[in-house]
Amino acid sequence: MRNWITRAETSADSRAVRDINLAAFPTSEEADLVDALREDPSWIEGLSFVSTDDGRPVGFALLTRCHIGDVPALCLAPCAVRPEWQRTGAGSAAVRAALAAARDMGEHHVVVLGHPAYYPRFGFTRASAHGIGLTIDVPDEALMALALDAGHPLPGGTVRYAAPFGI
Repeated sequence: MRNWITRAETSADSRAVRDINLAAFPTSEEADLVDALREDPSWIEGLSFVSTDDGRPVGFALLTRCHIGDVPALCLAPCAVRPEWQRTGAGSAAVRAALAAARDMGEHHVVVLGHPAYYPRFGFTRASAHGIGLTIDVPDEALMALALDAGHPLPGGTVRYAAPFGI
């Protein structure tokens, strides 16, 4: 597995991040979501990460503010990798870097709505086991949560996403 270089996204990366999301997904929905989140109060500087190939961003992971009930948490979404770099560890590297940065910032909880075979590698477990749910119907195994430190166990409650998510 390649040793990826990761770093926080800079303002100069916004076009490259949009291009990653456009290449990785069938519609512009995720790219448009990232653009909207950049303008939203849920954006936290330093929690948007890229993995790079010779300095060029090819992978991306974003953490933004959400809440579990009334408890502040982070939402991991979207995560994307340019198709030619998928399955090389570029996405995992960006996710790990973002989670480490969140932990270093004193954040405690992260939720993700995604592929149940992918996110457990980072420590995510089924959210429903912790009493965490959504206001929309999703497959139970797709909503996962992670406590970033043992001193702050996951709270129960309904996830409230930032407005751009439309949930």
